[in-house]
Amino acid sequence: MTITQKLNLFFKEVWVEMRRVSWLSQKEIIRYTLIVLGVTVVVAVFLGGLDFIFTEIIKRIILK
Repeated sequence: MTITQKLNLFFKEVWVEMRRVSWLSQKEIIRYTLIVLGVTVVVAVFLGGLDFIFTEIIKRIILK
């Protein structure tokens, strides 16, 4: 089997598998995207708050 035949077979198999995939609806994609963005913002604010608190503690210890 030549490389061209192998590539051709590979892409045919990929096409067959892609037709079997259960794709999400647009509504589900938007919902999950908003959830991920919301969790990301919450975690960023939490970590930023911890960073601020620890920075202030370190400043007070060093400047003391």
